[in-house]
Amino acid sequence: MSNADKDELTDNQSNNEQEKAAIAIKIATELTDAPDIVSDELIRTHELKMETVELSHWYADKRVLSGISLPIFENRVTAIIGPSGCGKSTFLRDLNRMNDLISISRISGQVLLDGQDIYDKSVDTVKLRKRIGMVFQKPNPFAMSIENNIAYGPYVHGVKSDEFPTIIESSLRKSALWDEVKNRLGDTALSLSGGQQQRLCIARALSVEPEVILFDEPCSSLDPHATAKIEDLITKLKEEYTVVIVTHNMQQAARVSDYTAFFNLGELIEFNRTKTIFSAPERKMTEEYISGRFG
Repeated sequence: MSNADKDELTDNQSNNEQEKAAIAIKIATELTDAPDIVSDELIRTHELKMETVELSHWYADKRVLSGISLPIFENRVTAIIGPSGCGKSTFLRDLNRMNDLISISRISGQVLLDGQDIYDKSVDTVKLRKRIGMVFQKPNPFAMSIENNIAYGPYVHGVKSDEFPTIIESSLRKSALWDEVKNRLGDTALSLSGGQQQRLCIARALSVEPEVILFDEPCSSLDPHATAKIEDLITKLKEEYTVVIVTHNMQQAARVSDYTAFFNLGELIEFNRTKTIFSAPERKMTEEYISGRFG
């Protein structure tokens, strides 16, 4: 074989390898649905209040979140949806370091609040959770009076007691509960209905003047009437606060949120304006979940 023939054979082999590599990349791209999850256009839409950067989470050796990079816009409601076990609640609890209380829990990546990593060693978690409040799935009022439930947080943070009446009224008004309880502030919080208890828990979170409020399926144990009140309240709260809500109810996400993130198997599959997610999702998996084909 001449040198020219050898060179041609080498060139053909090189071209074949490049072609195979290009095909492999194309297949991998299609399988992983490669377009950017968060577009530059979305980032320019509003001011960022929080942001996760390549956030991963493990419980012992089990990885439950994989490289989540997600913007959270100021004075907007962001909904997190996805099937059970996809990492929604773990992600939410990472936003104010509630998972620090679990000994086998560990993370990598960053969670930024106003540009500062909340996992930096210099961050005081007590002060952090004052800035980022949380309302849980089931109402969990303290076994004390309605007014003391509200005053407890300010008391812990050193607010003078003569300020409590103003804080109590303001917090209960913001949570749309004042008119229902103003004449019974000394009654035990446990005497309230389930929906009222959940709004009391929201008032308790508001009493310490947070900047961000996290809701972990706040209506899952409530009846439709109580749910409607909570949803109406959430849409009003964004005027003063940044809100993130985890919900298993896709209709609820569509009603209350401005932006929606779809999680599956610990990964962020799609993030966009809520109207876009529910009317014209970019990814097939999102469409299949929203249409009820799985989850």
